[in-house]
Amino acid sequence: MPEIFELIMVLCFGVSWPVSIAKSWRCRTAKGKSPVFLVFIIVGYTSGIAWKLLSGNLTYVFWFYVLNLLMVTADLCLYFRNARLDRIAAQEV
Repeated sequence: MPEIFELIMVLCFGVSWPVSIAKSWRCRTAKGKSPVFLVFIIVGYTSGIAWKLLSGNLTYVFWFYVLNLLMVTADLCLYFRNARLDRIAAQEV
């Protein structure tokens, strides 16, 4: 039963990442994004994955941690792409 609550938590966090990724892709700017925040989230998901692996508690919830980690990592990569685009745009002005 506790896994249900963990799954709900991970799903609720996970819902926001596709929205954030889409916004990062469309806006093509790093303004308003914090790479430090994204790195903290990545560390958190990595810690959750490590705990699942070390405890041997590999349930279906594990895959939601992995999915969320991949989405946050994608958003961080988009941040760096967008920061580069911001620098290029600033040089053109």
